[in-house]
Amino acid sequence: MENLVPLFIIATAVAVVIQACILVALFVVVRKTGGQVEALASEVKTKALPTVETTNAMLTELRPRITEIVANVEHSSRVARSQIERVDATVSDAVDRTRLQIIRADELINRTLDRVEETSDMVHRTVVSPIRQVQGLFQGVTAGLEFFLGRKRRQGRDGVGVPQDELFI
Repeated sequence: MENLVPLFIIATAVAVVIQACILVALFVVVRKTGGQVEALASEVKTKALPTVETTNAMLTELRPRITEIVANVEHSSRVARSQIERVDATVSDAVDRTRLQIIRADELINRTLDRVEETSDMVHRTVVSPIRQVQGLFQGVTAGLEFFLGRKRRQGRDGVGVPQDELFI
């Protein structure tokens, strides 16, 4: 066992040296990365911060204009809404009036058709029926006269004549 103690001491020394090398390598890599990060941070400061400051200045400068634009849009939307409501009311009124006029026109047409029908019936009763009656009477008298006068003619034609029933249609 005494022979192993120096061996363990050597193994421990080698492990410590390896750890030291790893720590030195880590230190070098961290330092190199830190330099890159600092370069990147300085580049961001030189390029991005002026842009951010310019943007802040622009926003500060444009804030009143943006507020005015928002107010104008709000006012325009209120005016448009009120105009749309007025147009809606006008269109609704026009539709109601049109509907009323259509109803009136329908009633007028119905009344006119009823009167035309009544007039047609009255003309039929007062004009056409009496004319037909007079015409029938006239045809009857004519047929009677033809019968009496026509008998003599028929006898001269060997009794050939038109029967009385064929005169009436």
